[in-house]
Amino acid sequence: MQHTSPYKPQRDTVTTIRDDGSRRFLYPADAPGRFDAGRRLTALVLIAIYVLLPWIKVGGYPAVFLDVANRRFHLFGLTLAAQDAWLLFFLISGLGFGLFFVTALFGRVWCGWACPHTVFLDHVYRRVERWIEGDAVRRRALAEAPMSAGKFARRGAKHALYFLLSAAIAHMFLSYFVSMPAVWGMMRGAPTSNWGTFVFIAVATGIVYFNFAWFREQLCIVICPYGRLQSALTDDNTLVIGYDWARGEPRGKPDAEGVGDCVACDRCVNVCPTGIDIRHGLQMECVGCAACIDACDDVMQRLGRRKGLIRYDSLAGLAGRATRWIRPRTIVYGILLAIGAMVAGWNIAGIRPAVIGVTRLVGAPYYVDGDSIRNQFFVRLVNKRSAPVALTVAVRDLPEGASVRGAEAPVSIGPLGEEIRPLIVIEPRSRYSSPFTFRVEASDAAGSFRISRSMEFLGPEPGTGPGQTGNPHGPGTGNP
Repeated sequence: MQHTSPYKPQRDTVTTIRDDGSRRFLYPADAPGRFDAGRRLTALVLIAIYVLLPWIKVGGYPAVFLDVANRRFHLFGLTLAAQDAWLLFFLISGLGFGLFFVTALFGRVWCGWACPHTVFLDHVYRRVERWIEGDAVRRRALAEAPMSAGKFARRGAKHALYFLLSAAIAHMFLSYFVSMPAVWGMMRGAPTSNWGTFVFIAVATGIVYFNFAWFREQLCIVICPYGRLQSALTDDNTLVIGYDWARGEPRGKPDAEGVGDCVACDRCVNVCPTGIDIRHGLQMECVGCAACIDACDDVMQRLGRRKGLIRYDSLAGLAGRATRWIRPRTIVYGILLAIGAMVAGWNIAGIRPAVIGVTRLVGAPYYVDGDSIRNQFFVRLVNKRSAPVALTVAVRDLPEGASVRGAEAPVSIGPLGEEIRPLIVIEPRSRYSSPFTFRVEASDAAGSFRISRSMEFLGPEPGTGPGQTGNPHGPGTGNP
């Protein structure tokens, strides 16, 4: 059976917009099946991870604790200070290359299976809606029915649960930034005692409630850029959800002669959370949830026909050609992802449990005291551990005759604390010929790590008098 075109023409408008421009609300039907069961299990695991991470302690802190107030970020036992923020480059670029690689291979599998919006909408809010209002037919009938006591009660109960769920999600989100005990303490206190946090929770709850109670699939269709981005990331060999046109067309009743396997039951459309007809081909609104696959497989099984009329496959596979998994696109994305992962791993492995910073004191860059030249600095030491530490400060690579003041005794720093100490480097003027570089090094008593910073020692130009330096900034002489 020959067909000149693999797909029917698509609609010219968004699936949730009527011809008069008003919104068409969707009431997707249930589609039990293997993919639905897999998505439910995946959603349960992801929700459990979201809820439990602030409770699970690793190294004395929650597994994920973004302590913005103290500029500390605890990630599964790894503590990053504000000075380590540059590592976010690897996180952002890694997510980008990972997105490119996964999308090139598996299309929008993220949207349908792991996106927080899909997880909470399909497996929490819509479950509540089906529990209170019934299946798709009953929900549509209730929406079209005039207001009554029964409708008011059902709608009121549904939205009350929606609001409680939204507040719970917002509070859990806050716990990633202030810790769960702190959130619980704020909840028991008066709103005025934590006014800024209270406003944040109120706004966040309202946004979450608005999205899941009313906006819903519009976030995927209108706001999220991923659907539009996929057109640049996928090709004919990317795994997508597609309709086997050659097998299904022309559509007709099961007992009709000369028709394909599709019986035009529109079950695939009725279960779609974005209201598309997958038989029109790959569309921006498709989130890859596989509900249409489960629905179609159920119909085919009832009719005694082979499953897979709608299935996970590439456009090449649906056209009868072999799918090429290894191709230039996936090779380039994979290499970039691997390089980024190795560089990130190398840098993360080099993170030390303390941070050292050395800054020159405000004022003259150097001072001339008779027969010596003095440079003054501040040494800032930050302890990134949850236990106290004593650090020994030493100055390395000094020329012969130079001396140091301020690095005689170890510096004790409390858990996640910091200390600032003055440091003075003195060079005899008779030995000074030009600026030189030295290192300020800090180490713990056990010698498990060493951190250092390089600084430059400055002085007058050779040949100038005791009070003359030739420096345009006008360094001082004697005591500052």
